[in-house]
Amino acid sequence: MNKKALNEMKLSFPSLSENERFARAAVGAFMSQKNPRVDELNDVKTAVSEAVTNCIVHAYRDSVGLIEITARLTSEGIYIKIRDRGCGIEDVKRAMEPLFTTLPDEERSGLGFSVMESLCDSVSVKSLPGSGTAVILTKRLRTKL
Repeated sequence: MNKKALNEMKLSFPSLSENERFARAAVGAFMSQKNPRVDELNDVKTAVSEAVTNCIVHAYRDSVGLIEITARLTSEGIYIKIRDRGCGIEDVKRAMEPLFTTLPDEERSGLGFSVMESLCDSVSVKSLPGSGTAVILTKRLRTKL
């Protein structure tokens, strides 16, 4: 565990659509230790949902693979890493452009990364084609008054 971390969790699960809700709930329950405000909790849960959905829809396309989440609470907030070992992203910069989608024939808006960026303090994406992608989300948490 990171020295700055107050607590850490790791979980992994198959890239099935029903596990998007599980990931959202698990991270929400974990971060509840910090007594976050409702808006902070909703922001993080929504960002996690977007990242996990990207893994399910894009990383593994027509197959099932493993999604791993590491969440770490610090004195400042929460760090979340969502990782897959799927197809990877050819051009991360382009993939993060609003409205860009690799699946234009499906009902995909191409706003997943934009949503994550609007809800978190930082979003970092590291990817290697053929080896997978890691999305790192951070959010400062303020204590309730």
